[in-house]
Amino acid sequence: MKICMLARNPSLYSHQRLGEAARERGHTIEVVNTLRCYMNITSHRPELHYNGEKLEGYDAVIPRIGASITYYGLAVLRQFEMMGVWPLNESVAIGRSRDKLRSMQLLAREGIGLPVTAFAHDPKQTNEVLKMVGEAPVIIKLIEGTQGIGVVLGETTKSAKSVIEAFRGANVNILVQEFIREANGTDIRALVIGGKVIAAMQRKGADDDFRSNLHRGGRATAIKITPEERSTAIRAAKIMGLNVCGVDMLRSNHGPVVMEVNSSPGLQGIEQATGNDVAGAIVDFLVRSARPNDTRTKGRG
Repeated sequence: MKICMLARNPSLYSHQRLGEAARERGHTIEVVNTLRCYMNITSHRPELHYNGEKLEGYDAVIPRIGASITYYGLAVLRQFEMMGVWPLNESVAIGRSRDKLRSMQLLAREGIGLPVTAFAHDPKQTNEVLKMVGEAPVIIKLIEGTQGIGVVLGETTKSAKSVIEAFRGANVNILVQEFIREANGTDIRALVIGGKVIAAMQRKGADDDFRSNLHRGGRATAIKITPEERSTAIRAAKIMGLNVCGVDMLRSNHGPVVMEVNSSPGLQGIEQATGNDVAGAIVDFLVRSARPNDTRTKGRG
């Protein structure tokens, strides 16, 4: 099988591991810098070009699209889909997961456990938003943020109001969420592949940080998740339409609550914490599943 991996940095652990896993299984994999692709959108003859040559002959594409280039990355991935190349995660599904508000609305519609979350446009509604979420502390989160960037803890009502008004004054879209105190600065990431949880880890934030992201100094350990947590992760992935994703959950007093569904999860933390060959599982799923012209998003927005 000939595989294309859309990634800007081939030296990242996740990208190296996916490449190793593919080659160990006898497949060809090429890393293509997403931003250096360009496309011809002519009717009935979609083309992608890279470094002066056509990108063609691929059986599958692994999109590792950074959050900062989501718009262009999804355009490139859609072009692959229009060319009949099977995507590990489809463009529409990635787009859903990258929009925190949209993903929350979709999960809420299907009854997935979520923290109480509020969204408003007018900064004059700050008091009403805070009443909706409950007493401080509260979490204030940029809709476009990633890896814990753009997530602020409003420890008091006064400080929360100041942060919200500052963000809104800068015309930045934010969500305000309840603070799950009983989680004690930890969260769970469940790695879902093809409708199954194949690895799970618990992440604990640095001593002086309420965020548990490993990029911000958090620590990870393997964890055995409950049947309810497993079911929640699998359902969340299905609702998003993602074949491969990391589902981030908190343990609350009323069961697991989903914080985010990550369509391009890092592999280093979870492989090192659990000892599982996650990259190999991803490649095995891709090889079992890839079919030419089998993209549900083909011809759709």
